Amino acid sequence: MFCLKIKKLQRGFSLVEVLVGSAIFLIVAMAVYGSFVSLLQLASGSQARTLATQLVAEQFEIIRNMPYVNVGLTTGIPLGVLPQTQTLTRGGMTFDVGLTIRNINLSTSSVQASSKLVEINVDCSNCKNFRQVSLTGLISPANLQSAGNGGALVVQVFNGNGEPVQGATVSVQSVATSSVTNVDITNNSGILNIIGVPPGEDMYKIIVTKEGYSTEETYSLAEVSNPTKPNVTVLNQEVSPISFSIDKLSSLHFSSVTPLCVPVGNVDFSMVGAKEIGAGIPKYSQNLSTNASGLLNLSSMEWDTYTITPTDGSYDVAGINPDSPFSLNPDNSQNVQIVVVPKDSNSLMVSVLDSATNLPISGAVVELSKTGYYKAKVTGEGYLSQSDWSGGSGQDMYVTDGRYFTDNNLVDTATSSGDILLKDLFGSYDVNATGTLESSIFDTGTTSNFYTISWNPNSQPILSGETSVKMQFATNASSSGSAWNYFGPDGTSGTYYTVPGSPINIVHNGDEYVRYKTYLTTETATVTPKVSDVFFSYTSACLPPGQVIFQGLLGDEYTLTVTKSGYATQSKFVTIGSGWQKQTILMSL
Repeated sequence: MFCLKIKKLQRGFSLVEVLVGSAIFLIVAMAVYGSFVSLLQLASGSQARTLATQLVAEQFEIIRNMPYVNVGLTTGIPLGVLPQTQTLTRGGMTFDVGLTIRNINLSTSSVQASSKLVEINVDCSNCKNFRQVSLTGLISPANLQSAGNGGALVVQVFNGNGEPVQGATVSVQSVATSSVTNVDITNNSGILNIIGVPPGEDMYKIIVTKEGYSTEETYSLAEVSNPTKPNVTVLNQEVSPISFSIDKLSSLHFSSVTPLCVPVGNVDFSMVGAKEIGAGIPKYSQNLSTNASGLLNLSSMEWDTYTITPTDGSYDVAGINPDSPFSLNPDNSQNVQIVVVPKDSNSLMVSVLDSATNLPISGAVVELSKTGYYKAKVTGEGYLSQSDWSGGSGQDMYVTDGRYFTDNNLVDTATSSGDILLKDLFGSYDVNATGTLESSIFDTGTTSNFYTISWNPNSQPILSGETSVKMQFATNASSSGSAWNYFGPDGTSGTYYTVPGSPINIVHNGDEYVRYKTYLTTETATVTPKVSDVFFSYTSACLPPGQVIFQGLLGDEYTLTVTKSGYATQSKFVTIGSGWQKQTILMSL
């Protein structure tokens, strides 16, 4: 018994025991190693940040002890001896040092800079978990208000509504050296002051940009003959102001179809913008074509007024919706439908518009005649409108112009015949309430595409507030049995149309029945906004509103006559040349 126990104690480890023991040892060792590596990385990161902080302080101390006239960039404004970027090594680590220097405290009576703003940024691209270290401070001369050499540029940047654009990048490029001499951004007021600019005639090209915005720049005579915004001249000890206008980019979505809504692929056309960079030189001018499916999407488009002209060898344009020229607003998505028909000799497209609203007129009779030739056509439906609500609520389907569906008892449609006002509550208007009016149901007759919603007057009393009139739009495939969901320009219930003539969101396309909802508010108890007309444009069955086309014409002089009940008849002579041409007729009541 004793011997057996001795033998058992002397027996070795089995293979399984060895493997299990090794695995346990490896797990413990890896955990210890991971902790050790983390500690090393933490220590390394802390060391890198300490060295970067010391480097920032060192660089600022070097600049502070330099002669004041030398504090500047070798390729910047103000000019000096310091590089804009450099790579420095400290403690075995490599750091990227960036430098920004600005003259500040501009005096417009005389070009002076009382001090210079110095910003030092230190980064380490090879350091793990490193955050940039920055230091900003002022460097002042021994005697304040020292007169600087050169002149000053005051760059002001606005958006399409005349509001300042903060954070726009302004690049000032010396024409003489063809190198960028200054890159900076505008302040909260959309202004950038650049002091100490070396003088020169037509010396500086300026380019203004911002992420997601359009670009505007100056041009030399070599780039553009007679530029509308020439390169800037800077005079010694004088201020040179210049302004730029940029805004958020938009998109255009083209479709080319037949009058029966069948897509037509590869239709060629040109598009030219109204903005010019020189006399007769448009900023935008392109030859374009839809794809095989009859579609073309253009992104990064600048807000502008664009004109479309057909250039296709097989098709004429029978209509464009919205009518050309059309306006593209900032930060918007605009659909453009081009209706085409097979080319047939010479052709004339006639667009009939209301002179007051500039909207297409449906039901206008367009006659084209000459000796031995006469043809008349009627323009398609262009828009539906309402100009009177004095008959009160309770009308579900739109039958008469004077009634509507419902309101919240905070609007007045009786006091001023044909207008919607806020209700006068004992001699004043409630500044904390919103008056709403929901229209009757309009029937467009078939499935439709909707384009713009507008109302009169175009502007409201200043004291009533910036957006005292707002609209929402609702459509349905059926006139009953479905909920009416009111949406704004982004296709959701949380936004509102606040500018007359705004594009209607494409979410409504394909429906037949329409309603609108009006919202009135005021910021002043003695002032009310007013709505006298509401109208919206649409196309039905791919027949653009207010447009007709005459084809197979001979080159000759014709008489063009347009009549419409309630409008003054318009008549003029038209000379038909070769190819496609367009005439726009404005009709007055």
